[in-house]
This record gives sequence, C-alpha cells and structure tokens, in this order.
Amino acid sequence: MAGCRGSLCCCCRWCCCCGERETRTPEELVRSGRSRAGEGAVAKGLRESLDYDRCINDPYLEVLETMDNKKGRRYEAVKWMVVFAIGVCTGLVGLFVDFFVRLFTQLKFGVVQSSVEECSQKGFMGVPALLHQPVAAGSGIPEVKCYLNGVKVPGIVRLRTLLCKVLGVLFSVAGGLFVGKEGPMIHSGSVVGAGLPQFQSISLRKIQFNFPYFRSDRDKRDFVSAGAAAGVAAAFGAPIGGTLFSLEEGSSFWNQGLTWKVLFCSMSATFTLNFFRSGIQFGSWGSFQLPGLLNFGEFKCSDSDKKCHLWTAMDLGFFVVMGVIGGLLGATFNCLNKRLAKYRMRNVHPKPKLVRVLESLLVSLVTTVVVFVASMVLGECRQMSSSSQIGNDSFQLQVTEDVNSSIKTFFCPNDTYNDMATLFFNPQESAILQLFHQDGTFSPVTLALFFILYFLLACWTYGVSVPSGLFVPSLLCGAAFGRLVANVLKSYIGLGHIYSGTFALIGAAAFLGGVVRMTISLTVILIESTNEITYGLPIMVTLMVAKWTGDFFNKGIYDIHVGLRGVPLLEWETEVEMDKLRASDIMEPNLTYVYPHTRIQSLVSILRTTVHHAFPVVTENRGNEKEFMKGNQLISNNIKFKKSSILTRAGEQRKRSQSMKSYPSSELRNMCDEHIASEEQAEKEDLLQQMLERRYTPYPNLYPDQSPSEDWTMEERFRPLTFHGLILRSQLVTLLVRGVCYSESQSSASQPRLSYAEMAEDYPRYPDIHDLDLTLLNPRMIVDVTPYMNPSPFTVSPNTHVSQVFNLFRTMGLRHLPVVNAVGEIVGIVTRHNLTSEFLQARLRQHYQTI
Repeated sequence: MAGCRGSLCCCCRWCCCCGERETRTPEELVRSGRSRAGEGAVAKGLRESLDYDRCINDPYLEVLETMDNKKGRRYEAVKWMVVFAIGVCTGLVGLFVDFFVRLFTQLKFGVVQSSVEECSQKGFMGVPALLHQPVAAGSGIPEVKCYLNGVKVPGIVRLRTLLCKVLGVLFSVAGGLFVGKEGPMIHSGSVVGAGLPQFQSISLRKIQFNFPYFRSDRDKRDFVSAGAAAGVAAAFGAPIGGTLFSLEEGSSFWNQGLTWKVLFCSMSATFTLNFFRSGIQFGSWGSFQLPGLLNFGEFKCSDSDKKCHLWTAMDLGFFVVMGVIGGLLGATFNCLNKRLAKYRMRNVHPKPKLVRVLESLLVSLVTTVVVFVASMVLGECRQMSSSSQIGNDSFQLQVTEDVNSSIKTFFCPNDTYNDMATLFFNPQESAILQLFHQDGTFSPVTLALFFILYFLLACWTYGVSVPSGLFVPSLLCGAAFGRLVANVLKSYIGLGHIYSGTFALIGAAAFLGGVVRMTISLTVILIESTNEITYGLPIMVTLMVAKWTGDFFNKGIYDIHVGLRGVPLLEWETEVEMDKLRASDIMEPNLTYVYPHTRIQSLVSILRTTVHHAFPVVTENRGNEKEFMKGNQLISNNIKFKKSSILTRAGEQRKRSQSMKSYPSSELRNMCDEHIASEEQAEKEDLLQQMLERRYTPYPNLYPDQSPSEDWTMEERFRPLTFHGLILRSQLVTLLVRGVCYSESQSSASQPRLSYAEMAEDYPRYPDIHDLDLTLLNPRMIVDVTPYMNPSPFTVSPNTHVSQVFNLFRTMGLRHLPVVNAVGEIVGIVTRHNLTSEFLQARLRQHYQTI
C-alpha cells in the first residue's frame, strides 16, 4: 500500500498524531473501528454519505456525446411523467390510510363498552410491523431530512418500510394513541419518490424492470424531495406549503426546474386525493371539495354576534404573547421528549424486541385509562348551543355536521354534552374542529386539564416503536391552549370581540411552531388549510416568535432526534466565528490514495483495510523519474499519465494553433505557420517535462508494489502528491468484479472498457469488496482507473475560509472535497464529518489555544 492509509491517527503503522507505534493489522483496526460505532464521535465519522455530485468521467462523457436535443426532451418528458406518477401514488396512499383509519375509528367508538380493549388491541397491532422494519418507527421526518441533506440512512426509502409505515399508522391512529398520520405521510411520499423511478425493489426482488433512467443518488434526491412535498400536500391540502416544506426542511440543493417539478407533484397528490375523497364521501365524482386529510373548515363569526371579528390589530399583542408561551411550551415538550428518547436508547432499544412491544402496550393501556377516567370524572356537562355556523357550500355544511355529530353526551342529561369526552372520544381531527368551530363553551378547567394530560401523553407516545406523527397532536394540544386563552379574555377580561376559533388556531400554530421550529412552510400550510389569507400576518408573527423563543433553549424536535442518532447533519450555514478557521485547519491530511495504474493486489488491500468511500488518484513528484521508468511498465505508465495530464499555457496555445490550421481559411493557416516558425528552438522542447523540474530530496520508492518502512520520517510519509482526480469505492469494486484490468506485458489500451450503463447497473446496491472471490483475480494484473475517475471534482485552496468550504460542500451536495495547494498537490480532504458543528467547535478551541 502507498502511504499512511487511515483517516484517524490509529490507522497507520506509525501513529502520526499520537506518536506511538501501532502493532495491530489493518483488518484488526477496521474491526475495532466498527466496534466503537456506538460512540457519538465515531458514529458520526463512520456515517455513509450519498453521492449528489455528478461524476464526469469517460463513460459519462460518452453518454453526453450521444445526447441530442431530441433525447434531451425525451428525458425531460419522462422526468415529468415520473413526477406526476409520484404525486398520484402519494395521493392514493393517503386515500388508503384515511379510508381505513376512519373505518377502524368508527368500529372502535361504535362500541363504547369495550373501548378499553379495542384501544389497547389496535394500538398494539402497530408494533409487529415495526419489529419487521424498525426504521418505520416515528414520523420519518428526521430520517427524510437526513437523506435530503446527503446522509445515507439504511432502509429509509425501501418498499418494505412503506408497507410497514402505512399498516402501522392505521392501527396506531385508529387505536387511539396520541399520534398523527401526517408525518408518516411525508415519509411515505418520500419512499414513493425514491422507489417509483427505479422500477425495481430491493425488498421484493421480483419487481424488476430494465429502466435506463435515473440511476444515481442525484436523480433520486430530486424525486424524494418531490415525494416529501407531495406527502405534505396530501396531508394538509397545501401544495404550495408542501413545496416550501421540502425547501425549508429538507433539500440542501435547489434550482428553478426542481421547484416546478416539486410543485407539480404536490398539486398532483392534492387533486388525486381530493378527487377520490370527494367522490367517496359525497358521491359527487369530479367535485373537488376535500383537498387534504386535515381540513380546518371556514372561520366565520356567527351572524347573531355583531361584535365579533376574526381578529383585530389589538389582538396582535395577544398573539405575540401566545407565541412566547408556545415557544416555552414547545421547548419544554422537546426537553422532556429528549430525556425519554435517551432513556429508551439506553434501556429499551438494546434489549430484546419484546421490551418494545411491552412499552407500546403500556402506552396504549395508560392512554385508554386516562381517556375514560378523565371523561367520567373531570368532564363537565355543558349546555348545547342553539346556533350553528352554516356555510353555503357542501364542504362547510359537512364540517358543521361533523362538529355537531361529534358532540358526546357521555352520561350527561339531554341537551347537554360532556366537554372532556367531546375532546377525548373523537378522532383528533374532529376534536380540532370542535375547538375551532364549536359555538358552545368549554370550561377553562376542562381545557387546562385536557392540555396537561394530552401534553404529557403525546410527549410520552412520540418515540414509541410505532409509526407516529406529531403535527396533529401538537395542533390539538395548541388549540386547547388557544381556546383557553380566548375563554379567559372573554369571560374574565370582558373582550367581547374575541373570536374563539381564531385564538384556537393561533394557539395551535404557537405550540406546533414551538415544537418543530418551522416558519415559512408552516405559515403557508396553515393558511392553505384554513383557506383564509387574512390569517397570514398573525400566523407568521406567532410562528416567528415561537421559534425565536424556543431556539433560546433548545433545538426543534426533529433536529433533536437527528442529533440523538449521531447523524452529521449540515445546517444552512456556519457560525460567524468559524471563519477564523481555514480549510487547512479542518482537513484530514492523512490520506488513503491510489495511483492511475495500480495492481489488483494493492486495490484489494486498500479496499479491505479501510472504510473510506473515495480515494484521490495521485502521482508522486520526484527528480529521477527517467530512471524509475526503465524496466518497470507500471511505474512508466504512471509517470506518462502525469506528464500527459499537466496543462501549460504554451501547450494549450500550441494545441489551439494546430486546431486553427484545420480551418478552411488560408489566412488563418498562414498566420498559424508564421506563429509556429517564429518560436525559438528552446520553446519547441517538451514543455511538459519543464513543469517537472521542481526537485525534491530523493525518497525511497513508494509505488504500489512496495510498503512503507517504520523508520521513515514525517516528510517521507507525507510526500508531495500531484492530484489528478477522485474515484469512488463503488467504482473500484465494480472494476474488480467485472475484470477490468490488463497485464504488465500489455498496453493499458488493451484493458476492457465499461459503459455508463454497466457502471450503474448495480445501483443502488453495489457489490461489497468482502464478497469478492479473490481466487478469480490475478493480483499482479494492473487496473487503469483514469477513465472512471472524476478528473475535475470541486476543490478548495488550503487558505479557503470555513464558511466558503461549508457553503460549497452543502449546496453542491458533495461527499468529498479535496484540498489542493497552488502547485496542484493534494494536501488533505474534507468530508461531512469535518464540517459538523461538534468538529468545528473542537477545532476552534484548538485554534484559540495556539494563539
């Protein structure tokens, strides 16, 4: 192997950072590194990233050469059709979930006497699906956010995950657990977006079609963004809000074309769900009246109340205060849930799966008991209102009927209803409509007790091993808080113009904003859900205040769970003080590299003893290259490649002059002849060789056939390396599997060539080096990697400020960023781990110590 091969100080035969000799073999070091993956720092370093950068190698250029306008338009047309299909399929998934949740919920509430048994059984039925595919637990939004950020989460977009997610959320929501189906809809849309364009499934091997398009992480990322947006659009009937959600919370890369495709996908999902739900529920096919799974109805003051206003300028002050309180409540919710998550990671997840089953069953039983006891003991019998808000359209009429029909008497006399049972013994969406549109009053004590109980149970439930969303529970909890504020202002302060529905909506926005810390997308989602543009300003102000207040104490709930998983998520930008650091301060100088022409023996050794996913392709700088070229075909090929890859201004001018001679104009040919004839004889010598005259102290031969010596100095280990490109682990393994190599007695031109389709045939599950049958390989054969490497990856100078490095890495979706000095030598490499907040803070502390 060439040089020190590890990225950590313990991965070399001589520990450059630690200053101690290492006696373990590389294989033992790799195994020991994997065994420490449970630790926070190591886990982050070993997280695999996705390749969102385009590898422009020879096979890719061959594809570009065959492309014309006709093929380009066909490719774009296929992309639009796939985006439309993703939206339609996501809408159908939402329809399936909604239909069966309503069916199971009606069955459960239809037999009140056996509600405890029903609730426990159905909530428990969501667990077996999670035991089969644990990544389907939770809302899935943190995992989707990580995927779009460039981090590979195993199993996150598989068909098996989708099936477990959909089936699990049916029983979780219908079983009475305080979870929502909106978050899982976002995850489901992402899975549809990732899997549908591939026309194959890893979970179900029989689903396999030879589809030549979209065989890269870059294409899949765009479809996952569209699927996530379609999930939001289907859940809330908010296509524009879904597009903004994908932009704000997910994708690190965006362009105008992607904006149109994501919006089109969101519209497709919304209208597909709207078409079928309107036809099934109202029997009027073709009338679009139910745009999403969650509809807030029309906010309208009663005609009999002349003093009522939806909101006034004076109410903005109350909304700001509610935003502050919502931020505090959200920060408290996140803090408690974080402690619960840490407890589960230490005491529940490491134990047998039966423990997770028992925990989920315990949550179901406790929830059932609390619901019944609170309704019977703490509920108050309130007089039914004689007036109702009746709209003109069938949808508003349906909302009014839902509000009136969902009132629960629950052992109360005639013409009265149990306010606590009305909130607990209804689907969460119906309970939200009660708080938004019910003319009757809810006791302040009932609202306060309901908020406390629901707050604690929702916090406990989020994180249990069942598919669970957090949007609807947060909205319901916040709506109770807002309705409580409205009751206090009307009953105790005497503000007669207060409209309770508006304060319930603002309370829902304040609490949800304090939990998830979303601003732009959540504002638009709530506006689209209410269909009331006049609420734009109060919702936006409330969400901003709630976010600022909550950010003062901790992060949003999704960011907290991302951090607990040890995922190296890159935020939008770095802190200002990080610009005190440069690329040379954060890069990893201890490189594992390959040569343009390398023996199979060396490649297998490198791939088996390291966990890196990309390797710089380099050549060494030395003064006696002609001597090394004698009698060694491998070394000769490497040196010739280095010479041919060096570009000079004079050489480029000569090339252009030669190309100008091919023009038909005789004047151009004469001008070129005069220009070449005027050159001095010294300039006609090999200018490429002149670039190699930079001399270094002769070092021991460090070509692929030899290993480093333990007696070498630091300079001998970290010798100058001319950078030529990057090649991925998956590409090297593919070359080995397909036997792409040549013998030393032959020219590299005799090496077989792979096409772009052949290189991407195994995507996304490339073969592993440990599965390779070494008996089929000749270790002395040579592999020419130059046609398959990326010769022009993004690079930075060692003096580049960290903010510039961060922005380039994040916005371009990079996986590796080489650091190249002024003379074209690679001096280090920057990966995602080097740009995490924890790593930068550690480097900044070291920087202060050296001042």
